[in-house]
Amino acid sequence: MAAKKKAAKAGAAAVAVKNSPYIQRIAQDEELRANLWQAYESARSAANRFSNGKSPTKAVFDDKKLQKDVREAAESLRDASVALREGPKRKRRGGVGKFILLGVVGAGLALALSEGLRKKVLDALFGAEEEFEYSSTTTASSSPAQPAGTTT
Repeated sequence: MAAKKKAAKAGAAAVAVKNSPYIQRIAQDEELRANLWQAYESARSAANRFSNGKSPTKAVFDDKKLQKDVREAAESLRDASVALREGPKRKRRGGVGKFILLGVVGAGLALALSEGLRKKVLDALFGAEEEFEYSSTTTASSSPAQPAGTTT
């Protein structure tokens, strides 16, 4: 009976870890994983240099490589913690801007391809076109005019 309880607790813990937003963030964000790995490597290198037989005080104050490793570990951990606090990065798909661009392109194509729509838009923008008939006030001559410099 105790084994079943322990197995159930372990299963519940595994599901909780899987559903954790932090674990999901680490699994999805390559930059975050790189920062955590860099922090681990720098801390491990610093720990090895710290325990190389020198006195701890001398190692901390004199060993430049130890200081560099500690600094890199701290910077990587800071970057990772900032990334975790910011939350998951959302991939944008264009949203409203893409929708507006699609509408403008569609309207342009509709105007370019439809003469009736162009006429309606022009009438709406500039008013209806007034049609008129032209009537000449001059009378036509009975004989056609000859061009200059020609003889008959």
